Amino acid sequence: MRRFLVLLFSFVGAVLAQKPPYDVFPPADRPYYRVRHEAAGVPRGLAYAANFTLWVPPEVGSLRGVIVHQHGCGEGSCKSGLTGAYDLHWQALARKHRCALLSPAYEQPDNADCQLWCDPRRGSDAAFQKALSELAGQCGHPELASVPWALWGHSGGGHWAGGMALLHPDRVVAAWLRSGVPPLTRAEGQPESYIISKAAVQVPLMCNLGTKEGVTDQTNRFAGVWPGVERFFVGMRSQGALIGVAVDPLTSHECGNQRYLAIPWLDACLTARLPARTGAPLRPMRDSVAWLASLGPNAIPVPAARFTGIKERSVWLPDQAIARAWVQYSMNTAVTDPTPPPAPKKLQTIGNELTWEAEADVESGLERFVIERDGRFLANFPTQGRNPYGRPVFQNLQYSDTPPQPLAPLRFTDTTAEPGKRHRYRVFSVNTAGLKSK
Repeated sequence: MRRFLVLLFSFVGAVLAQKPPYDVFPPADRPYYRVRHEAAGVPRGLAYAANFTLWVPPEVGSLRGVIVHQHGCGEGSCKSGLTGAYDLHWQALARKHRCALLSPAYEQPDNADCQLWCDPRRGSDAAFQKALSELAGQCGHPELASVPWALWGHSGGGHWAGGMALLHPDRVVAAWLRSGVPPLTRAEGQPESYIISKAAVQVPLMCNLGTKEGVTDQTNRFAGVWPGVERFFVGMRSQGALIGVAVDPLTSHECGNQRYLAIPWLDACLTARLPARTGAPLRPMRDSVAWLASLGPNAIPVPAARFTGIKERSVWLPDQAIARAWVQYSMNTAVTDPTPPPAPKKLQTIGNELTWEAEADVESGLERFVIERDGRFLANFPTQGRNPYGRPVFQNLQYSDTPPQPLAPLRFTDTTAEPGKRHRYRVFSVNTAGLKSK
């Protein structure tokens, strides 16, 4: 009881200490867990308070890794990190590989310097690892503190994820860098340059950005992203790094439809690299199945052994399936998916209210549900998925690729049900490729 009261008062104190817009977030009830760190206030310590929210697949025995969804710079992006662990699509990837899903949220004030957290050497690396150790105790998975990391980052989060891959190559399965990369040369006022080690070049990396970030539009406010990405890509690839570039032909700095390539790409890397036994070293990527493409528009990937271009500027892709998806994404972001999503389960009714559980499709997520009553179509729920930046999705998406609050509930009210009459209902999932579950 005493331990429970200490934890309770610690949690209440942390909540009371928070300030808008970081004081409203979904509850962290099992299988969700949360820790919060105050700003360090010491040299090389984390300059901002931070939340770390974790989701653990309820059915998992021993965790094999943790997938990190890292937001970008600015108050709005930082706030969006509060819901990253609740994204059903990213949970599907984590569940497939027996991984936890972690979403940090750095409480950066509006117009403050995001370099104080997105450079992991300035306190966020230490805070991240401390949070994993604390969450390991909360969730009853001590291995969480030592398992490998698969990293996704947007903007400043891309800087952070790339920096972590360079600092901890033996722990990073792969890293997806959307619209942001770490600088390979020292900038004024920043710590020393990163070191490209022999281990670091074995970590799969993908640089992803919108074409309006300096590729085809040099007047956009984010036009400086491409020169930085190109320098990072060339610097890493010239050292033999397993790195690629995927240009979104439709967007600027917003995330768009990148998840339909990012999640399959991470899926391929996790499949190839995670060891079967928890605690064993990461496995190397297989050279024999890699594909390469020239850096530039309309490039056609080929098996690495057949590539005749300049290897030091070639786009590295882990296998044939990802090479095909990369071509589709580069054309119009319409990555195809021939497999339907998992069927919903545990459908219950209380009066005229329906509730159920659902897992997203790993490749294409969830767009909506189809409700049947007595064998006939009743409704699409929602009528149409929402997403101002790409394919409509059930949970909707914010600028930094996370669901908005309040989270969309798996709950439907049949307002046309006849009072006192028994009805039989069925619920189907529909993914964003338009495929319906059994």
